[in-house]
Amino acid sequence: MGSGGDSESISETATNNDNESNGEGDNDEVTLEFQQWWGVELPDGVLREIVDGFTEETGINVELLSNPYADTKTQIAAGAAASTMADVVGLDGAWVYDFAKQGSIANLSTLMDDSGYDQSQLSDQIQVDGNTFMIPVANFAYPMYVNMDILEEAGIEDIPETRSEFTEVANTVYSETGKAGWAIPLSTESPSGIQNNFMSWLWASGGSMLDNGQPNLTDNSDLIDTVEFMKGLFDAGVVAPGAYAMKEADMVEEFTNGRVAFMIDSLAHLNTIQEGAPDMNFDFVPVPVQEGFSGESGMDVANWGIGVAENSEHKEEAWQLVEYMMSPEVNAELAVYANAFPGNADADPDYSDADDLFLKAYELYQDSNPVNEFTGLPTSEELMRTFAEQLQLYIEGDTGEASEMLSETQSIWEEAFE
Repeated sequence: MGSGGDSESISETATNNDNESNGEGDNDEVTLEFQQWWGVELPDGVLREIVDGFTEETGINVELLSNPYADTKTQIAAGAAASTMADVVGLDGAWVYDFAKQGSIANLSTLMDDSGYDQSQLSDQIQVDGNTFMIPVANFAYPMYVNMDILEEAGIEDIPETRSEFTEVANTVYSETGKAGWAIPLSTESPSGIQNNFMSWLWASGGSMLDNGQPNLTDNSDLIDTVEFMKGLFDAGVVAPGAYAMKEADMVEEFTNGRVAFMIDSLAHLNTIQEGAPDMNFDFVPVPVQEGFSGESGMDVANWGIGVAENSEHKEEAWQLVEYMMSPEVNAELAVYANAFPGNADADPDYSDADDLFLKAYELYQDSNPVNEFTGLPTSEELMRTFAEQLQLYIEGDTGEASEMLSETQSIWEEAFE
């Protein structure tokens, strides 16, 4: 899941001066590295406070390596290649298959069995070949954000509910204000925009890119319509400039700076946007659907997952940190601060003081079918990348038909499933 902006990296180490007196002397010299992007998306100091609680309880120190999402992925991948991965790592479900097949992340099923951990409390586990390699700590909905100030400036009173209405509104926004109606990050360097910003349109209308777990792109009328719809937005000139180089953090910055009317994005960025644009009037709305669709809409969900490095010399202590993060009380606290839904089924977050926008997004989530078809797929991120490359060729007119673009993408995807 994406970053909250181009924040500087944070490296913090907790220390415990009372280890010898708390009965945890065996852990005095253990310092775990915990690499993730969560620290830059949570309110300042929250993650530090949480892991300090772990240190106080166990005597195990934790060094936080916090960077934006895209940077974290690059750093974790480099660590995997060099066997220098941090002891505990934040994971996106789209990364798990590759890291597991590389042998870079530890088998959590083994660690859970060895510790006698009660797995029934976990709402989900991300597995490869029947073994767990990632546990979702916090789950995030991806609603559509709308800048109500821009709509008012453009004289728009009604929120679009269908794709044709959305196209009309986006055109009006651009013609009346000169601002972009829509933003989508299509960088192939960090291609999660295909998952979160493109496929969200397909899933909102009940469509699917898979059939029995296999690619189903060719002759998929729902997907053809979605591809053609997206090209129509580009052809109309209503998409924020620089989409092919844009990453999620760039899109959030464009929205925060009042240059884009609509975007699909994670609830994790709610705090970031409110802090960056405290006077902006924005709202959450459902992703518009295909004309005539009346079923249950799908809503993209992503998570902050957690795993343990295979190269860690402190797997037992690393698992203790994972277990602590997944305890009902800590998990509930983290979910509230992150504007997320907990990964522990027994957690009971207190949303009574939650932001009204979060509560609205929660209602939208409850009225939708949570979906993310990329989670756990082989070479998931590469699948997104090749889709983005082929989509760009179609948008630019180098590929004549949407069906042709999807057929070529299908051929590339099938190689990953052999």
